[in-house]
Amino acid sequence: MSTTSWPTPQDLDDLQGDVVLGIPKRNEDFIFFTIQDASSFKVALKALIPAITTTAQIQKIRKDINEHKRSKAGGLLKCIGINISFSKSGLTKLGITDDLNDQPFNDGQLKDAEELGDVMTTDANGKPTPKWLDAFKNDIDGVILVAGDSKLSVAEGVNKVEHVLGSSIKEVLRVEGQVRPGKEKGHEHFGFMDGISNPAIEALTGHLPGQVVVDSGILICGTVNDPVQNRPSWAKNGSFLAYRQLQQLVPEFDKFLTDNPLPGLPRDKGSALLGARLVGRWKSGAPVQLSPVCDDPALAADPQRNNNFNYTEGDGINSQDRCPFSAHVRKTNPRDDLGLTNPALLDHLMVRQGIPYGPEVTREEADQHTSKHDRGLAFVSYQSSLSKGFEFVQRLWANNTRFLARPDFPEPGFDPIIGQLNGAPRETLGTEAGDVNKPLTLPIEFVVPKGGAYFFTPSITALKTKLTA
Repeated sequence: MSTTSWPTPQDLDDLQGDVVLGIPKRNEDFIFFTIQDASSFKVALKALIPAITTTAQIQKIRKDINEHKRSKAGGLLKCIGINISFSKSGLTKLGITDDLNDQPFNDGQLKDAEELGDVMTTDANGKPTPKWLDAFKNDIDGVILVAGDSKLSVAEGVNKVEHVLGSSIKEVLRVEGQVRPGKEKGHEHFGFMDGISNPAIEALTGHLPGQVVVDSGILICGTVNDPVQNRPSWAKNGSFLAYRQLQQLVPEFDKFLTDNPLPGLPRDKGSALLGARLVGRWKSGAPVQLSPVCDDPALAADPQRNNNFNYTEGDGINSQDRCPFSAHVRKTNPRDDLGLTNPALLDHLMVRQGIPYGPEVTREEADQHTSKHDRGLAFVSYQSSLSKGFEFVQRLWANNTRFLARPDFPEPGFDPIIGQLNGAPRETLGTEAGDVNKPLTLPIEFVVPKGGAYFFTPSITALKTKLTA
C-alpha cells in the first residue's frame, strides 16, 4: 500500500491518458490483436511509445479545447489519442510472469462470463460457453485505443499504429465507436445522458458538487491506498481495463416502456417516468432523486447541480420514493446508501470511458419494434482491481436481487438495465412510487453482452522497460 502523495508531474507523464481524464473523442477505434512474434513486437512497441498519449498530454489537449471553444473559432480542434493495454496472455507472450494479484485478470473474462450472468450455450464438445462473438472466445493479447475528434483523425492514428507495429501483430477484431449525432451527443443508444458520475481524484481532477472523491489507488495501481498489496513495482501507474461489448435492443426497450407506463399520467409521460425510474436519471441526465416527477433539462445541464445529491431524505432515512433501490445508477453507485467514506462503496468505484457503437435506429426498426442492426455501448472501465471494481459491481450489485435490501424491503430485484440472469426473465421492484412492492417483470435482457476481455494498461515506464526488455 502506498502512502506517497500522487500525482507528481512525472506521474502525469507516466500514466496513459485514457485512464482517468479520458481521451477527448467523437470517434474511437478499438483494435484487438494477437502478438505474432514477441521479439519483433518488442522492437515495434519501443518505436510506438512516443505516440502513446499520456495524462499530461490530455491535460494540455483539454486546456487547448477549452480555449478553442472560448475563442468561438468554430469547428472541432484536431485531436488524436493512442493508448495500449495487454491481457494476461499478452504479458505471458512477452515473457512476463509476475502476478498482478487480480484473479479475474489472470483467468480472463471468458472464464468469468457465466458468473457475470451472460447468456450461455454449449460448444462442440458440450462445454458451456457464452453466446459471444467468436473473436472474444479466442486469444486476444491486447487492445489499442485510437480516439479523436473525427473519423478522419482516428484513421490517421490507426495508420500510424499499423505502420509502426506492422506484421508483429494480427488484428482479430476492430470495433468502431462514435458519439451519437446532434442533440443526442453524450447520450447512449437508449437515449439517456451518460458519463455524469465518474469518481474524482482530488489532486488530479478536483471535484464537482456531489462527485465522490477517491484515493488514487482505487483507480491506479501502486498509488495512494491501493487496496491490493504485493504488486510488482512496474505495475505502478498502471490500471486494469474491463472491456464489454454491450448490444442494446433499443426498439424493444422503447416498446417495453410504451407498453408499461406508470399509472396516473398520460401514456407518453408515464412511459418516460418508467424509463427514468429504471435508470435513475431522465434522458436529459437529470437525476430522479432531485426531479422525481418530470424531466428538468436545466438541472441536467448544470454541472454544479446534476450530480449533487444523495439518497437520504429529510428524515434521515434512505427511501426509494424518488429513486428505486434497484435503479441502474443507484445499484452501480449507491452513494450514501453505503456511506460516502465507507470502503464498502469507495473500493468498488471505477472510471467509465465507453462510447456508443453502431447506427441510429431506423424507421423500419422503430415501426416493427425489432432490432435489425447491431448497436450498443463499447463499455470501458478503469480500476486498480477488477475483482473489486467491474467484476464485483456486475456480480454482487447489478445481478444481486438483495443488494440495497432493507428489513422492510428484503429484495429490490435486478438492476433493470445491466442486471443479468443468463438470459432469463428478471424482476425488479420499486418502479411505482405509490406501490414499491409491486414487481415489474423484464421479459428479456435489453442489454446483451456480445463479448469482452480484461486488460492491464501499463505505465509509460513499464512499456519502456519491463514490456520491451
